[in-house]
Amino acid sequence: MAFFSVLAAVILEHLRPLRQPLPHYRHYSRFTQWLERRFNAGEYSHGVIAWMLAVLPLLVAVWLVFIALDGISPFLGWVWNVAVLYLTLGFKYYSDDAEQIARLLRAGDLEGARARLDAWRGGDASQFSADEVARVTIEQVTAASHRQMFGVLFWFVLLVPLGPAGAVLFRTASILARRWNATQGYFGAYAQRAFHVINWLPARLTALTYAIAGNFEDATYCWRTQAAAWLEPEEGVVLAAGAGAMGVRLGQSLSVGDDTVWRPELGTGQVPDADYIDSAVSMIWRGLVIWLAAGLLIVIAGWVA
Repeated sequence: MAFFSVLAAVILEHLRPLRQPLPHYRHYSRFTQWLERRFNAGEYSHGVIAWMLAVLPLLVAVWLVFIALDGISPFLGWVWNVAVLYLTLGFKYYSDDAEQIARLLRAGDLEGARARLDAWRGGDASQFSADEVARVTIEQVTAASHRQMFGVLFWFVLLVPLGPAGAVLFRTASILARRWNATQGYFGAYAQRAFHVINWLPARLTALTYAIAGNFEDATYCWRTQAAAWLEPEEGVVLAAGAGAMGVRLGQSLSVGDDTVWRPELGTGQVPDADYIDSAVSMIWRGLVIWLAAGLLIVIAGWVA
């Protein structure tokens, strides 16, 4: 059932992708902001309590609905799996954004590409060169593919006896780690640590997927030698492997307003352009096909046995 749940959700998300703003994400974001206001007194223990309240009730609710529906009919349990997976996935609308930026760059509309990137990631992209726009777009879409596709699917399959609770666990942990980040001091430390644990294995499986889908040798080399220098270690693993697999250089300095922001270099080879954005999206879809093919082989092996 897990394979067909994933397949149905991926097809549904491809045919009818969610569009920003996402109502369920906005409601959950407001809830996390309320928890932060109520519990953030600068203590680590307060962050632990807030994280538990933000994650555990939702997991229990999703699991109980699955148990109830599956008890009535396994088909209803399957429909619930597909529905929750569909809501927790979200790579398609990011890949559409990336492809739109690539089209704008090819048309010579640098201002339009900057505006689209700025609306996607936040921050100031007004001084980005065309190369910088392409570089950051590739970073964004590569990281998003892990946060909103591969990581979600990994935890769904791992905890499939609990219905779609695994997918919800990964997405909520990811959201809290980004919202309650290092700027929150001790309050946000637990969210960072929890997501580090939850994300450790899926990030490496995503990196391995990129290596198989692209240049394996360069991907593993960049993964081993460059990932640790990135600010977020697991994101560094994903980006370094993706950059190596494509033969492109990511990271490096960025022009933000009047300042230059230094970042470690990831990858090897070419300076990115619009064509490399399309290459990144293609690599990610090839990676998804690899996962689906592996899942299908497991299903067939189970039938044969």
